[in-house]
Amino acid sequence: MKVVYTCFCTDIIHEGHLNIINEAKKLGEVIVGVLADAASIRYNRFPSISLEERINLVKEIPGISHVIVQNEIMYDEIFKKIHPDYIVHGDNWSIPSMQAIHQNILNLTKKYGGELIEIPYTHNKSVEQMDHQMIEKLAMPEFRRGRLRKLLKMIPIVKTIEVHSGITGLIAEKTVVVDGEAIDQFDCMWISSLCDSTEKGKPDIELVDMTSRFRTIEDVMEVTTKPIIFDGDTGGLTEHFVYTVRSLERMGVSAIIIEDKTGLKKNSLFGTEVEQTQASIKDFSEKIAAGKKAQLSDDFMIIARIESLILEKGMEDALERARAFVKAGADGIMIHSRRKEPDEVLEFCDRFREENKDTPIVVVPSSFNTITEEELAEHGVNICIYANQLLRAAFPAMENAARSILKYHRAKEIDSELMPIKQIITLIDEL
Repeated sequence: MKVVYTCFCTDIIHEGHLNIINEAKKLGEVIVGVLADAASIRYNRFPSISLEERINLVKEIPGISHVIVQNEIMYDEIFKKIHPDYIVHGDNWSIPSMQAIHQNILNLTKKYGGELIEIPYTHNKSVEQMDHQMIEKLAMPEFRRGRLRKLLKMIPIVKTIEVHSGITGLIAEKTVVVDGEAIDQFDCMWISSLCDSTEKGKPDIELVDMTSRFRTIEDVMEVTTKPIIFDGDTGGLTEHFVYTVRSLERMGVSAIIIEDKTGLKKNSLFGTEVEQTQASIKDFSEKIAAGKKAQLSDDFMIIARIESLILEKGMEDALERARAFVKAGADGIMIHSRRKEPDEVLEFCDRFREENKDTPIVVVPSSFNTITEEELAEHGVNICIYANQLLRAAFPAMENAARSILKYHRAKEIDSELMPIKQIITLIDEL
C-alpha cells in the first residue's frame, strides 16, 4: 500500500481533522504525526494538553496505521524516516508561516518523490467555535499562570518582549517571523515598570500605584494568551508584597521579578550615578519567603533580581545573594548589568551554574545588546527579556509624525510611514 502522511497540531479533534483522515484513507496506509511541544510553540500553537495526551487523542481515530511524533515544523525528518507517497494537508496556506511549510513540502516531494494532496479547509460554525474555545482556554488565568513553568521545561530559552498596552500585547502575541525555513515568535510578555510609567507620563520611581499597573495587565490579558512576567520593582513593604503576590496569582500572571534595593526606586541603568541602596540579604530573603508563603498555587514564580553588579558591589556579593535568595525560596535569579559587554553577566551565569544546575536564570540584555539568545543559552540563561524596545521604537515614530504634521500643516507627507488603517483593523479580532 501507498504510505500517506498527515500531521496534526491540535488539542482537539473536530470534523475538519476527521475529513483529512477520511480523504487520506482513500490513498493508502495512513500515518499521523503529532507535532512536538517545542515545534508547536515556534508555530504559535501552545499545547494545552501533554504530548502523550495528544498522541492518545489521535490514536482513537479509526483507520490510522501508526501515530508518530514530528519533532520539527518542517518535514525533512519525515521524508527521510518514512518516505511518504502522499502528504495530505489542509489548503490553509495564506499566512507566511504556512507558506514556508507549503514550500518545504513541495521542495521535498521534488527531491524524494511523492505528492502533496491539499484538502479544502473546513469552515463552519462548529469548527470555528471549537477553534475559538481552544484559544480562550489558553487565556484563562489558571492555564496562563502555569505556562511559563511549562515553557522552561520545553525550550532552551524563553524569548520575552516588553508590552505596555493591549496593542503592544497583540504585537507580542501575533508577530511570527519566517526566515527561510525557520519560524519564530515570542514566548512570553514583560510588564515593565519603566514602560508602564513612561506610557503614563510618570517618572520611573514606583509612582504609578499597583491598581493602575494591574489595569495594564488586564488590558493585555483581554487580547492575548501568552504568559506574563511582572516587573515588581522592589516589591514595596513586605506586608504589601504578600498582597501583590496574591493579586497577580489570581489574575493569572506567571511570575514577578523584584529587585534587592530599598528606599526611593531609581532605574538600574543609572547605576552609581544616583544614590541607590541595596537591601540586606536578610531583609530581602524575608520578603521572598513571605511572598512564597502567601501564594496559593505551585505555578506562580517569584524571581529575585540582584543589583550587585549594577551598584559595583562585585561578583562575590552577587553570588552570595543568589545562594541566599534561592534558599529563601526564589524560583529564579535575574542578574543585571549596565556594561556594554556581557562579560560579567556571563561570568555570573557560569559560576552560578557550577553550583546550581536547575534554578532559572533571567537576563535583560538592554545595554549589552550584541549577544544572541543562543549564546546566552550556552551559559545557562533560561529567560531573555527585551525590556523596553517596543516603547523606545514607538516614541521616535510618533514624534516624527507629529513634527511632520506641524511642518506641512497636513498629514500627506507622513502617510507613507504610517500603518494603513485597514491593517490596524485586521490586527484586532472581533468576537
